[in-house]
This record gives sequence, structure tokens and C-alpha cells, in this order.
Amino acid sequence: MKQPNILWICTDQQRFDTLGCAGNNFVNTPHIDALAANSAHLEKSYVQSPVCMPSRASFLTGRYPRTTRLRQNGQTIPADEKPITRLLAEAGYHCGLVGKLHLAPADPAVNVTIEARTNDGYSEFSWAGDPHDSWGAYSGYTSFLAARGRKFETQAHPDCRYVEIGMPKEDHETTWCAEQAIDFIRRQATSPSPWLFSVNMFAPHHPFNPPENFLQRYLSRLDEIPLPDAPNDDLSTKPVYQAFDSEGAYGRTMPYGRNMSATDHRMVRAAYWAMCDLVDEQVGAILAALEETGQHDNTLVIFMSDHGEMLGDHGIYLKGPYFYEPAIRIPLLIRLPTRIPPQRHTGLVEMVDLAPTLVDACGLSAQPGMQGRSMWPLLTQNGDASHHKSSVYCEYYNAMPFHRSPTAQLTALRTNDHKIVVDHSHDDGELYDLVADPYETQNLWRDPASLPIKAELLTQLSHRMAYTVDPLPARLSEW
Repeated sequence: MKQPNILWICTDQQRFDTLGCAGNNFVNTPHIDALAANSAHLEKSYVQSPVCMPSRASFLTGRYPRTTRLRQNGQTIPADEKPITRLLAEAGYHCGLVGKLHLAPADPAVNVTIEARTNDGYSEFSWAGDPHDSWGAYSGYTSFLAARGRKFETQAHPDCRYVEIGMPKEDHETTWCAEQAIDFIRRQATSPSPWLFSVNMFAPHHPFNPPENFLQRYLSRLDEIPLPDAPNDDLSTKPVYQAFDSEGAYGRTMPYGRNMSATDHRMVRAAYWAMCDLVDEQVGAILAALEETGQHDNTLVIFMSDHGEMLGDHGIYLKGPYFYEPAIRIPLLIRLPTRIPPQRHTGLVEMVDLAPTLVDACGLSAQPGMQGRSMWPLLTQNGDASHHKSSVYCEYYNAMPFHRSPTAQLTALRTNDHKIVVDHSHDDGELYDLVADPYETQNLWRDPASLPIKAELLTQLSHRMAYTVDPLPARLSEW
């Protein structure tokens, strides 16, 4: 059977409930909703870290963050780690990327002006760490703007200090990513080789700066936009990082927090959703290129994000050492018309499962270093996702530099009905009954009546941690 092409769209910091097909009645996402209707829609998909680099290393390699050794932002993935793109390139795929890869540092503040690369398999690499022009000519997006006589700039919004007016649609980084993808798809239409293209858009990552006309759609309905869930949650009953970050995100280095007014919260939500709307419009343009070039039927399409966004829930914005649903649950759609029947799955899925799924989809040999479980039988045989995994496991090992006294070391386990978080730095934690308390407000960690379920979940968590041991190097003999 012919190997499928792979169009892999990965947004940045897009939580699970930002699509119409996920029940959001405010966003305007008709193209992604249509994709979902013709895809496997995996409704309970979870990343293995709530932070960019550990999460990306995990789903690209099929290995857990501590196993890849890229468990923190600002590290470089070791050269012996093999992302799925490298495996596909070695199998004859022509691989390209636009946007961020984020498997190594890229920070102008420390004179690292372009992301260092290991053997990642991409032969076309149009990189942009983020939309800002700090990267100079190293950024494909900055060069794109320069060719148009433009420069990246935003304006303060007159009604909200937490929102900016961003670049117009035609000059936006999201549009640049889409145009690069469309060009690649058209060029590959007559190629005898299968291809993979990663569309790694920066949106809807903060700062919250959509094009003005996309934000304008929401302003007439601003008072209808719901406020964050549990904005006044009693964070004193939870690990210390949460109360700290509720007074200013990223360890109080950014202004977003629970002291914002109701109007500010709604404006930020409107801006975030407007960025999601722009993503949808450009995804529609990319999918149309597949149709126009006759590649629709043999292209496996993935739509996902690298992690979520707190968006004011529990009084917290952005991301950090917490594992609430908005932080770790993401959208995941997988379409391959000739092999995957449209279906909605409500069972638990880990993003570490994605790389082994692509191995199976492309007919490659099993990779002994991968720790995820392939979803391919589930996707192609219309299986029951409830039998795929009984839990998801997440890690935070000093993943961001904002909590140093002591460093934040946490692990988490989510089952169908419960979630447990262990703060190893403070001998503290969280325990939630997700059936009785879906918004995770009542921490049962110290509740005497919850000791039996706490003990059971701690046991399950220890088992999951044990199986993050690296399966490599492979055993060569009995002795």
C-alpha cells in the first residue's frame, strides 16, 4: 500500500475547548470543525508536559520528557534522540517545516539567534522562533515581512492593557506559515516520494495580539463571554506555585493574573479566540491546497497543539507547574480518508502515542526506543479508545526557570475519574474527583476520607514513573 503523505499542523498553546466542534459557541472555526467531522476526533488527548520543549520532544520521539533528557525549556535535545521526522526521512520521505521546532534554545538575550539542529530529518526548514523581529535574517517570517517592506509591530489596545492589536491577516505569522505550507504542497504534487510537512504556527500563544478585524467580531458580544472557571479558587490549599503565579504569570514576571478586571478577562479571551479563528481560516486554505492538487485522499492530516493555556482559570494565565485540564488537554484530529473512518473517541490518549502511530501508518519497523502505544489499531479499526489507556502521565522537572526555591519538580496522573499531582519539591500535592468536581476546585489531598483513592493513585503513578525508564540500549544477548 502506498505510504501516505503527512500534513502535521501544530499550533502553540491552544487548549482543547477552542473549537466549535469541542462545544465553544463563540469561536468561528468552520474549517477545523469540518476537518473534525471527517477525522478521528480524540477528545481526551493529553500532552506529557504543560511546557513547550519537553512536550514537543516527547511527541516527536514517542518518549517521555525525562527519557528524552529534554525536560526543560532552554535545553538542547541530545543528538542521539530520533524524532519521527528523522525516521521518515531515512525511509524516503521528503520533510519540511515552517515555524518553530523548539528542540533547542533560541534566545537573542543570550546570543542564540537561531535554533541549533540535530539530525531532525527536515530538508526544508523555514524557521521562526516567534513573530518578533529579534531573530533578524535568521527568521523566515522576518525575511517574509522585509520582502514586503514591512516590519513586525503591534499596538497597545486602547481599552485593555493585556491585549494588543496585531499584524493584519495578510502579514501575520499564521498566514506566512500557511503560505509556506501551500507552496510546499503544490511543489510536491508531482513528486514520486511521500512527504511530511510540519506547520508549526505560533498562534494562539501570548501575547494576545490578533488582527484588529478578527478581534472586532467579539467586541459587540463582550459581555456575553464567560469569565474564567474558578477565578477565585482557594489556591492556598494547593502547591505554592499556583498562588504565586496567580499574582502574575511566569513567577510574577508577566502581568496576567487574578487581579484583572472582568472586562480584562473577557478581552483576553476574545483576543485568544480571535487568534484561534485566524488559525482556522489559514488551516482551511492549507486543506484547500490538498484538494486542489489531488492529494487529499492520500494525505494523513494531524491537527493538534503542543500544550494548553490556563486563560485565567483558577486565577492563572499561560502555563507553569500545574496540570489542570486547560494546561495539558489539547485538540487532536487525525484524518486519512482511505484508512481512518470518521469517529469521536472519548477515551484517554497520550501524545507520546503519536510517533509510534505514524510509524505504523507509514509501514515502518517498530522502534525499540519508543515508549508510547500506537493508536493505529484504534484509528483504523474503529476501536474503543477507553481500552487504549487507563491513565495519562505528565511531568514537570524544573521545566521553566521561574520557581527556584526549591525548583519545581512535579508529576501527575489522570485516570477517567480522578487526577493526582505530586509536588516532590514540597511533599505536597493535589487530588481531584473529576466526576464530582470537573473544574478541579476541591483539593482532596489532605481529606481523610479520600485516603484509599489517594493510595491507589499514588501506586498507579509510581508504576507509570517506573515505566519511563529508557528501553535503550536494546538487549543483545541473555548474558
